[in-house]
Amino acid sequence: MTEEVTTPQGRRIALQKSAGEGPTVVFCSGFKSDMAGTKAVHLDRWAGARGQAFVRFDYSGHGISGGAFTDGCIGDWFEDTCAVLDGIDGPVVLVGSSMGGWISLLVARARPDKVAGLVTIAAAPDFTEDSMWAGFDVDQRAALERDGQVALPSDYGDPYIITRRLIEDGRERLVLRAPLSLPFPVRFLQGTADRDVETPVALRLLEHAQGPDMRLTLVDGADHRFSGPECLALIESSLEEVLGRI
Repeated sequence: MTEEVTTPQGRRIALQKSAGEGPTVVFCSGFKSDMAGTKAVHLDRWAGARGQAFVRFDYSGHGISGGAFTDGCIGDWFEDTCAVLDGIDGPVVLVGSSMGGWISLLVARARPDKVAGLVTIAAAPDFTEDSMWAGFDVDQRAALERDGQVALPSDYGDPYIITRRLIEDGRERLVLRAPLSLPFPVRFLQGTADRDVETPVALRLLEHAQGPDMRLTLVDGADHRFSGPECLALIESSLEEVLGRI
């Protein structure tokens, strides 16, 4: 059953909870993705089968949560995630997909006592700066300044509307420019055929972060969706490994 939480900032966030043993596994979805995606639904079923507490949710402007996507930014979606975690008793293990990987790293940095483990799937830390802004040409940067937004083509449907607020806020949320402590079990998963987040990003994250139990697994030929049967099985086994080490 879908529930709703209102953030301290007044945004309405839709979520679904599955009861079970802790720590609670929390799925953080990607940019313009939602809790009805393949990985989120698959992990919900996985959690139910093993009696694991599980939560999936939609950031504001995503899925069935309130707000418009173009009004949001990384900071808003980080705050949305924190509001969801505030309603969970005990520690959590975060599963961050793409942008959700960046969000998860922000949460881990801000709330180290709440996070007991982390699995990322094609994590995209700092992508608004290192991928979007760095990839804009002169005309796109001028349009962003003049119009407050620019449209980028997408392989997943309609063009992405990228706002100046998204870019400027992202610069305040970067995680690869300062020490990043991850003092708990961490598993980074990355496909070598990912065209949205390429392998060097995963390697940079592994080299930059500091923690006692971090591993990066590269899957030959896997793309950004990371949703084939073998990839889903790897997400499961990585989660089980993290949970077993807590």
